[in-house]
Amino acid sequence: MRLEYTGGQELFRTEVREWLAANLPREPLHSLDTQSGFEQHRAWERKLSERGFSAVTWPAALGGRGCDLIEWLIFEEEYWAAGAPLRVNQNGVFLLAPTLMEYGTPEQKARFLPRMVRADDIWAQGWSEPGAGSDMAAIRCKAIRDNGHYVISGQKTWSTRAVWADWLFGLFRSQPDSKRHYGLTFLLLPLKAPGISIRPIQQLNGLTGFAEISFDEVRVPVENAVGEEGAGWSIAMAAAGFECGLMLHSPGHFQQTARALVELYRRHRESADCDPAIRDAVLRSWIGAEAYALATYRTACRLAKGGQIGAEASTNKICWSELDLLMHETAMAILGSRAELMPHAPDAAGVGHWLDGFLFAQAGPICAGTNEIQRNLIAERMLGLPRA
Repeated sequence: MRLEYTGGQELFRTEVREWLAANLPREPLHSLDTQSGFEQHRAWERKLSERGFSAVTWPAALGGRGCDLIEWLIFEEEYWAAGAPLRVNQNGVFLLAPTLMEYGTPEQKARFLPRMVRADDIWAQGWSEPGAGSDMAAIRCKAIRDNGHYVISGQKTWSTRAVWADWLFGLFRSQPDSKRHYGLTFLLLPLKAPGISIRPIQQLNGLTGFAEISFDEVRVPVENAVGEEGAGWSIAMAAAGFECGLMLHSPGHFQQTARALVELYRRHRESADCDPAIRDAVLRSWIGAEAYALATYRTACRLAKGGQIGAEASTNKICWSELDLLMHETAMAILGSRAELMPHAPDAAGVGHWLDGFLFAQAGPICAGTNEIQRNLIAERMLGLPRA
């Protein structure tokens, strides 16, 4: 497969590269899983939005650049190669926004999208519950219609970004006696509404990237429902497709990690060369990142011709999650005992971020639907195998 860019695409790449070189924060931002870091990342998102770089594929009228998927891939390559900060509002920009553009009312789009692209509102996910992890059809959190409102009672857990976010999107059971995929409604609700309690959940590194949310008769206006009442399952599956598919896990991120891994190996070659398995893992990491990028370009070209992402989103999800694990496990093997140093440790200069990445990578095979679930989908929908 040969990648050839047009003159306009090359000009766009140059623009992005030069803007990032001139505008990147001079000092690394605090972790977005801290309150100070969360606000620093929000400010960075606002700076991106001033140039239309917060959501480059959005129409210009909504604060984007009107880019196609190839230009988005170019932007992502430059963004990660420059060492730019993580995106604090990726739940909103990459998951909720395309869902609203497809299923939302004109009023919902006008109300939520401009504030989202400017990072005035940061969004959290509200899928999993204590008794419904990867099996979203087992959701029990209720949203009972009461005239012009839904009254919400129950719990959500593992809600990404919910500790400091402003809004939450999620799936709620609006028909109490319904079963499985039926009677679910996709709702948007402010996290500061009366009756909401948020309990931070510590990650392996001690920071709070997730939260448990309790709803005690929280009233949400009916106009905050996306799509028809009771038809939330198909809308949630569309959002999950965005999570597993192209936008949330761009190949540029993994290519940059692979390049950093190669450089790490070169710096520690004397100690790592004695184990050929480490050298092999470095090679497989680089090849895997390039293969994922080429596969994404192929999918983007097909979509540009009117195609759709189907069950192959499951193959994407397995690919990037297992690649991320391989790269960070290999980095740990190269670093040896230094791999255990937290980023703030005095002797962790230049390597501490690998431990953070390693800990985060453990969630990859679980988040966005476990890899076991994804393999079932591949077997049934791509290979036509019978259900177990």
